[in-house]
Amino acid sequence: MVDDRPRVGMEGERSQQQFDEEEVARQRKIQELLDARAGAAVEEERVLVRWKSPARPYKERNREYYTTIGAIVVLLSIILMFAREFLLVAVIISFAFVSYVLASVRPEETENEITTRGIRAGGKFYRWGVLGRFWFKDKFGQKMVSIETGLNFPGEILLMLGELSENKVKDILRVYLLHETPEPKFVDKAAKWLQEKVPLETT
Repeated sequence: MVDDRPRVGMEGERSQQQFDEEEVARQRKIQELLDARAGAAVEEERVLVRWKSPARPYKERNREYYTTIGAIVVLLSIILMFAREFLLVAVIISFAFVSYVLASVRPEETENEITTRGIRAGGKFYRWGVLGRFWFKDKFGQKMVSIETGLNFPGEILLMLGELSENKVKDILRVYLLHETPEPKFVDKAAKWLQEKVPLETT
């Protein structure tokens, strides 16, 4: 019988060494980003890219979607009323109303801007110092870039790309921010599971 424990040990050492090397590279990259921010802070502000896009992702819903939401709200409300959980009933109704508004009202077009000092979006300006990682994702087949912030609100900025190239945005942002996709949060996992198990429409 062949004892493979030494081989496992060596693999473990290589894995730890690889992890250490990746962490060193990551810290080096972060320092480069901090240096780039410091240099941009003393230079005259320049617009790197400016574009217009919808303020949020949007998908036109059919009648089945609204009917399903209404049925779920009524059922949950009846159950909670019997349990005398009137506050939860109010929360569910409010959530349903917000969902209805977001699904029925098309988003307005907004102007986004990335400069050497930070990002302008939704009429607000966010300096590089309050921004963290960025990553790309899509919803309803529409591309967007997510940028985390160090603020209590908003904790994340979503910019719809529209006709703008993802590579162009990536090349600009990676000079100042770390391109890294975070692990999904519990709420994100729960929402994804619920969408898969309880689809609100078939198409």
